[in-house]
Amino acid sequence: MPAHAGIGLRAQHHLEVLSESPKVAWFEAHSENYFAAGGARVQILDRIRERYPLSLHGVGLSLGSTDPLDAEHLANLRRAVERFEPQLVSEHLSWSSVGGRFANDLLPLPYTDEALRHVSARIAAVQDALGRQILIENVSSYLQFADSAMPEWEFLTAVAAHSGCGLLLDLNNIYVAAHNHRFDALEYLHAIPRGAVQEFHLAGHSRVRHGALELLIDTHSTAVCEAVWELYRAALRRFGAVPTLIEWDSQIPPLAELVAEADKANALEAQLHAHAA
Repeated sequence: MPAHAGIGLRAQHHLEVLSESPKVAWFEAHSENYFAAGGARVQILDRIRERYPLSLHGVGLSLGSTDPLDAEHLANLRRAVERFEPQLVSEHLSWSSVGGRFANDLLPLPYTDEALRHVSARIAAVQDALGRQILIENVSSYLQFADSAMPEWEFLTAVAAHSGCGLLLDLNNIYVAAHNHRFDALEYLHAIPRGAVQEFHLAGHSRVRHGALELLIDTHSTAVCEAVWELYRAALRRFGAVPTLIEWDSQIPPLAELVAEADKANALEAQLHAHAA
């Protein structure tokens, strides 16, 4: 995967991507949207994949759940991976189901030794089923578990070490969690091993008030804010250039605006690279 910026592929942009071939390094597609054996959407991704490198990013494995891994979901994911041959495959360090009932959310785990062993074993099982390494993404959070025995960055690092997965650092999620839980986002970055990080995500967030409390919510509905761009600069200095995705999942703008955000990420990477040289 090129160590440059790509954008999330959205259905409303499919035909424009095919007709205009925008100058972006790669596209990310949500895995579950392309589980069908055929049909127009799958055929369009086949055509886009002929022109661009691809990442498949999942939201439905519920890796942290105590429910058994969904064998059908995993089989569908393997079929998509075999068909589209993505350079990267990723999922979230979260859970979404209990007792077979799914929440439409990516819920954080308690950061305990028990949870660490559980989720690491499940990630390893997914990698065995797919025959490849996957990347695991940190999620945003708004509450913390009283039973957590370690900070998020220590838990994330241990998951990578125990399971053999790579890490997808969502810098917006780090910024959101740092604000909501009052920790230093730079401390988070500097605690993560350099070699574990294989991708960054950049996105926008929203601010809400609950009484006197101001929370940041990971909405993916706005442009990347300057504070997250600053965190991206720090991440580039810490980890070097890795594939970077511009995420925008609601109130989606024209394709040209997403491309402009990717261009900004590339310009920052080139500027820091030139300064280091």
